[in-house]
Amino acid sequence: MTDTEERGRPGAVRATESGAQSRRGGGDPGSRGRTTIADGVVEKIAGLAAREVPGVHAMGTGISRTFGAVRDKVPGGAKAVTRGVKAEVGEVQTALDLDIVVEYGVAIADVARGVRENVIAAVERMTGLEVVEVNIAVGDVKLPDEEEDEQETRIQ
Repeated sequence: MTDTEERGRPGAVRATESGAQSRRGGGDPGSRGRTTIADGVVEKIAGLAAREVPGVHAMGTGISRTFGAVRDKVPGGAKAVTRGVKAEVGEVQTALDLDIVVEYGVAIADVARGVRENVIAAVERMTGLEVVEVNIAVGDVKLPDEEEDEQETRIQ
């Protein structure tokens, strides 16, 4: 597969092309071969990093949080770390879109800045990809007297 074909694939992943020297067996062993990173890996890293920021109450839109709350209650169901995160991963760069809910009383601009900084640092450190943008949509504010979105369901 050529370099151009790799870039055009949907859900593209980072690819490190081996040099001619490594094809002959010489050069750095760490550069022989190709490393690919799936969109879902970047989404998980970004989701965890965003949740670490003080002032972030939840991730995702109202509907995804509601369905996620039900799914989380089903036995064997895992918490959706990628809820509210969408990543586009290329060969050497990635772009992220995050939907967040902030807690009432926090400065939204400060929370968004903190999320951007934490997400960029985590993704770049763990994947080696350059994060070109992190778009944040604040879809709701959690008020102190509101009930939790993740209410108890009748299913046990």
